[in-house]
Amino acid sequence: MQESKEPLIRTAGLKKSFGDNMVLDGIDVEIFEGEKVVVIGPSGSGKSTFLRCLNRLETPTGGAVYFQGKELTQDTDLEEYRRQMGMVFQHFNLFPHLTVLKNVTLAAVDARLRERKKLKLKTPKKQIVAEEKARAMKLLARIGLEDKADAYPSTLSGGQKQRIAIVRALAVGPKVMLFDEPTSALDPEMVGEVLSLMKELADEGMTMIVVTHEMRFAREVSTRVLFMDGGKIVADGPPQEIFGAPKDDRLKSFLAKVL
Repeated sequence: MQESKEPLIRTAGLKKSFGDNMVLDGIDVEIFEGEKVVVIGPSGSGKSTFLRCLNRLETPTGGAVYFQGKELTQDTDLEEYRRQMGMVFQHFNLFPHLTVLKNVTLAAVDARLRERKKLKLKTPKKQIVAEEKARAMKLLARIGLEDKADAYPSTLSGGQKQRIAIVRALAVGPKVMLFDEPTSALDPEMVGEVLSLMKELADEGMTMIVVTHEMRFAREVSTRVLFMDGGKIVADGPPQEIFGAPKDDRLKSFLAKVL
């Protein structure tokens, strides 16, 4: 559902190659505020690289990425940009030497301190830290893990780690959330608790781009599905069309293997 006339994210001819290997071969896509876009496709089709180019963890080889109408360039403040685009990885990426609370507040406190410096505000650092800790505890309470605030990641289950990774990304107040196969490293019984949190975010209107092999989630939660193959977007449509009436032969073949 398009809730804005202008796309939140737009790519134009986006390309990414690693040596002679062309991983993204001219991606043109528009993603609007409020959309829940699920990206599916076979391994090696470019799905994760697409996400990593969106938030500039990978530098595109060609083409352009636009966010809120502005092209990302070499002069873009990437730290500020990435605060607008939270990312959740397959393997959690929590800092093992920091407590859960510190993991959640680290980026948020840094963002506030940068803002204070930029705007020449006089808010004491202690106040900023206290406010972000309070916000973090509310986020941890939301996922039922406030009692783990002083624990270290090594003591947590995979599902707990991934839910904490999600609230860590939420703590800085992003406009869009990117999820790169967030359940693929989890034991089957832990997948549900992570997908449940993601469904909550979707219901609340968060703009989401999700690379996943969870086809049931794609069917039930997405407003739109992109099917990638060979570094291109081969099919793009609502889930009922992609899953219920696929037109592309490659898409039909893929779905026959995964459904």
